[in-house]
Amino acid sequence: MFEAKLDQGSLLKKLVDAIKELCTEVNWEVSSQGLSMQAMDSSHVCLVALTLLKEGFQHYRCDRPLTLGINLANLAKILKCAGNDDAITMKADDNGDTLTLMFESEKQDRISDFDLKLMSIEVEQLGIPDQEYSAEAQIPSSEYQRIVRDLASIGDTVIISATKEGIKFATTGDIGTANVTLRHASTSDRPEGQTHVTLHEPVAQTYALRYLNNFAKASPLSTSVKVSLSKDIPIVVEYRISDVGFIKYYLAPKIDEEEENEGGDENQ
Repeated sequence: MFEAKLDQGSLLKKLVDAIKELCTEVNWEVSSQGLSMQAMDSSHVCLVALTLLKEGFQHYRCDRPLTLGINLANLAKILKCAGNDDAITMKADDNGDTLTLMFESEKQDRISDFDLKLMSIEVEQLGIPDQEYSAEAQIPSSEYQRIVRDLASIGDTVIISATKEGIKFATTGDIGTANVTLRHASTSDRPEGQTHVTLHEPVAQTYALRYLNNFAKASPLSTSVKVSLSKDIPIVVEYRISDVGFIKYYLAPKIDEEEENEGGDENQ
């Protein structure tokens, strides 16, 4: 038996909105520690990892580990029926084929429940190694969202480079070029509204803006986003969800055709 209650049900709606366009069918792994998910997008270019700790729920019970196969588009349709202030309770039996979602209004004068059919989804569980990154930048999530949105209107790819001065986003398209630099903040006033760069060595990598723009859908979950960069490995875009957990996006860099022609790196 699995049962978990979120007093702030809007959190679940925001999480599903942040994932559903990248991954359509996912397995939620529930255990005594909490809920986790790992899924590749259809083109196998990016990976989404989600963890919600049991401490983030008002009530949490999981008698034994369960795998819940979920169609995110269908789940999103059901979650649209919940008010933003509703509490949401999720339930699943050990051998059941549905996930029950119960919505309870703030005044407890309206209760509704929905059963979502579960799926059997075969996916390969990928091990994500712990990695030391050349640079890590803590950026206000609204600033990140604005930059990738603006640059996506100019070009298809972005070069993200980190130096001791800060972190720079640059793109080139048919209409011209664009560069945005966020300087490393040297004061501790309002840290949530500033950019902080931890630099071990300068690094510059090229990524597809379409994906980075999609990751920004998680902006409502956190006031800041952490961007981790190293040469020739996926960028990590991480949103911490207060005391509840986190969502991480991994995106492989784009490899220059010249490098490929030289028999160098393969696109990851």
